[in-house]
Amino acid sequence: MQLKVLLPTRVLVDCEVNKVIAEAEDGSFCLLPRHVDFVTALVPGLLTYVDDGGAEGCLAVDGGILVKSGGMVRVSTRDGVVGEQLEQLRALVEERFARQEELERRARGALARLEASALRRFMQVEEPR
Repeated sequence: MQLKVLLPTRVLVDCEVNKVIAEAEDGSFCLLPRHVDFVTALVPGLLTYVDDGGAEGCLAVDGGILVKSGGMVRVSTRDGVVGEQLEQLRALVEERFARQEELERRARGALARLEASALRRFMQVEEPR
């Protein structure tokens, strides 16, 4: 099977695999080459695969959609991190989440300042002269 993991800005994984293990809302599942065509929503978690050489790969995905059609497995996700080992992957995910949380905090602060500025300007417009 061909596994492609797609992010909004790039292709994260594109390789031949013999097995894909992922997690949906109702639990984990395994896809093998002769598995029936399949579509599911993924929850944030791990996606592991075994390539044609027998090497196992893993990545963390931030939810998404998995579609298996014929010999192609496509995963579309908002964000993902590839790791060699689970501990390395855990550290990468924690670092990415911390960075993302900081960016979101800054964005919320900027939005609050814009809203406050807009409200002040509306108040100035409505003041009688």
